Amino acid sequence: MTSNSEKERQESFVWSRSEFHSEYNRYLAHYKVESCLENMVGDNLLDIACGDGLMTEMFSHHFRKVVGVDANGAHLAVARKRLPDSDFYECLIEDLSLAEKFSTVTMLDLLEHVEDPVVVLKKAASLLVEGGRLIVHVPNAKAINRRLAVLMGTLESCEELSPFDINIAGHRRSYSMATLCKDIELAGLKVQSTGGIFYKILSTPQMDWFLKNGLWEEGGFGWGRVGAEKRDWRAEFCRASYELGKQHPEDCNIIYACITK
Repeated sequence: MTSNSEKERQESFVWSRSEFHSEYNRYLAHYKVESCLENMVGDNLLDIACGDGLMTEMFSHHFRKVVGVDANGAHLAVARKRLPDSDFYECLIEDLSLAEKFSTVTMLDLLEHVEDPVVVLKKAASLLVEGGRLIVHVPNAKAINRRLAVLMGTLESCEELSPFDINIAGHRRSYSMATLCKDIELAGLKVQSTGGIFYKILSTPQMDWFLKNGLWEEGGFGWGRVGAEKRDWRAEFCRASYELGKQHPEDCNIIYACITK
């Protein structure tokens, strides 16, 4: 069993997808879910840690059953409002006890927060049915926006955690593809595939501002194609960033691994 102090620590962080940089996180959540759907198996899903349920709700349209787990009671209250007919459990994953096993377990942006990522990986994998799949997402320390920041001098290294990372989001570590795969190996699990999600050239606050305020109309000579049929160029930019990220996973905002026991 983990300590009460660790749960209190997790409850102290106020970050949520719906409240911080909401425009960018709305698009990123959509493509994180789309990437998971390309790699999912079966018809029941366990979402750890589900947070405010934004992505859990998206998953619910594609699975017979979704179950959420999170240590933050305030975030879970929002998730329960989104999906009143789904089961949610308030606890740290280390303390989770369920009789049910799942065909797909998602652990999206969690390993960077926990005390011992190897223990958490083992616990998540123990909740899989035979032949099930664990899908893990983590922020990419080597993302192109972070490499640019190092060259600019706003970060000392790609692995550096910002005050926002530490005090608002509650990150304990950063990840590259190599360190993610190393933790999976230490947990005694098998990597089936890896990849990246969203080619991100600006910081998250800058991306959020850009999506809200950028020149997206053809008349402003922004991203719109002059003389072309009118389209939602903001959405097209995000779709293109997702597709480009598939070609260059090492540059993406998020890196992922699909894992089996």
